[in-house]
Amino acid sequence: MSRSRGRRGELPPSQETIEKLEKMVDACNFYEAQQMYKSLSARYAASEKHAEALDILQSGALIQLKHGQITCGAELAVLFVETLVKGKYSYNEETLDRVRKMYEGFPNIPIPEHLDDDDDMQKLSEALVAAKVRVEGCLSFLRAAIKWSSEFGAPKTGSPQLHNMLAEYLYSESPEVDMTKVSSHFVRGNDPEKFASVLVNFMGKCYPGEDDMAIARAVMLYLSQGNLRDANNLMDELNKQLEHKQLELPDSDLIQFIKYLLQALERDSFPLFKILRQKYKTSIDRESLFDGLLDEIAEKFYGIRRSGLPDIFGDLLRFQQYDNNINVYQKQLNKKSHMQSSAPPYDVSAGFIAKVVFHSSATNQLA
Repeated sequence: MSRSRGRRGELPPSQETIEKLEKMVDACNFYEAQQMYKSLSARYAASEKHAEALDILQSGALIQLKHGQITCGAELAVLFVETLVKGKYSYNEETLDRVRKMYEGFPNIPIPEHLDDDDDMQKLSEALVAAKVRVEGCLSFLRAAIKWSSEFGAPKTGSPQLHNMLAEYLYSESPEVDMTKVSSHFVRGNDPEKFASVLVNFMGKCYPGEDDMAIARAVMLYLSQGNLRDANNLMDELNKQLEHKQLELPDSDLIQFIKYLLQALERDSFPLFKILRQKYKTSIDRESLFDGLLDEIAEKFYGIRRSGLPDIFGDLLRFQQYDNNINVYQKQLNKKSHMQSSAPPYDVSAGFIAKVVFHSSATNQLA
């Protein structure tokens, strides 16, 4: 050992440390190696050698995950993100690639099916516990990464790519899939095509009545963020993928409501939006989340505030104008009360309302 290396407390090159610790893991000394990864990376970071600490933590996370040590790997992955914060590392493609590489190190293991005897049930129980550990570990890592990204250069809601990763892992690995959580991350991502493929897959294995709710929830989550473009893209992609599989969207009032809702927002018409909420109330009430999302949509697209003091010179005038418009439209509808829903509209906006009202009346007796 050289004199300089022999100085008390001096840290060796990071690559030397990495190679030493990898040998410990390969020898199945997982716990001892884990403590060394944590203590040595902390020493590098304390010496302002954040780059070296990151190299050690990334290497440790990957090799522990490779050996099936999910809890250890996840802990080191979280420490990697914490070191990014301490070192004030900006969000960029290079760092995102490092996070993605660790994410890809988390295993994807299907839950066993077609179980018959007691041994199989024991295997299922063990697989469910292992799946829960994998999901919780990956989630803790990606949530930390999303928070870091939001504070160091990504959009304020966090990196879209990281949200995509989290949504995909939640859907593919969770023993009991929570589509609300999955959807909430997909809508903060940037991949409606992948989101559509997940929804199509879910439609093929969910309980009756869950398919249209999952689609409606996804669309309204996009809209609650003011994202009409991706809401439309999602529906287009759903139709495309279902057509490819010779399938169709669920035939329900809730899906009809979503179609009309998108058209109303395209027309920038609050009167249509308000009538839709009234006429499809029974469908909307199927999930408590929907009413809150529609309130957010009204705020995003029409400036209608849900709480707090109103803008006297803004919201008040807007409400008065919308209510006047609705009264005019309703009078027109009363005169046309015996029209068939397929009849040509007498006016673009009023005709659209008429189609909504008569469809709703005929199918759900809501009028």
